[in-house]
Amino acid sequence: MRSSTSDTKRDGSHQNSYRCPKCKDEEGFLTRSEDGAEIWRICDCKGARRSERLFKSSSITEKFQQKSFNSFSLNVDPGVLSAYHCAKEYAKTFGDLIKSKEKNNGIALLGQVGSGKTHLLMAIANHLIRHGVQVVYFPWVEGFNEIKDNLSLLDERIQQLQKAEVLYIDDVFKGRSRPTEFQIEQLFAIVNYRYLEGKPIMISSEKTMNEMCEFDQAIGSRISEMCENFTVVIDREMTSNYRLRKDKVVL
Repeated sequence: MRSSTSDTKRDGSHQNSYRCPKCKDEEGFLTRSEDGAEIWRICDCKGARRSERLFKSSSITEKFQQKSFNSFSLNVDPGVLSAYHCAKEYAKTFGDLIKSKEKNNGIALLGQVGSGKTHLLMAIANHLIRHGVQVVYFPWVEGFNEIKDNLSLLDERIQQLQKAEVLYIDDVFKGRSRPTEFQIEQLFAIVNYRYLEGKPIMISSEKTMNEMCEFDQAIGSRISEMCENFTVVIDREMTSNYRLRKDKVVL
């Protein structure tokens, strides 16, 4: 029984104030049904708490957590606008895609640097997390640098990327004229597992599907199939690089 002067949390600590006074941070509380039976009722705060935990485990920075469809400027070229509508439709229909159990439940935004691909996929990721879906973010260059710095955790990290409910790989094949054999090997392990298990993947890259296939056909063809219903390639035109615009369109 809880003390009348102080409350004991699950970890044994005591405090008198709670983020949610209704459930005293237990994410649920005991109440009675109409027939007098004692039942455990889920508190309204549980969904928000889950979203917090999912954001913490996603590797998405606080800055990127602010990316949304509402903050994406629509003063853009037609190709970028197509990517916006594709991303928004993907977020809207994600639940149905998962229920269908089809392998083509991913999304790929490809092409021009600085065109807002990361912003749009982050908007999807943030939307999914706020609806209780686990998303793990893996930035290509930084992610592989982190893995190489601690190879003892390689298997653990690859398994995390394989088994995440949704995986977002940002800037695939960025940085080199050709990916290393190590990168190809690990990416195949990730993509092939998710392909076989029907797990969604979100991809941004400057490369087209054909260029990915030139690096490795097994990887490129799987990504192409997984994302076939939601793929947009933005033409490589300087006018679509909004980082260079003087009016600083926010992407």
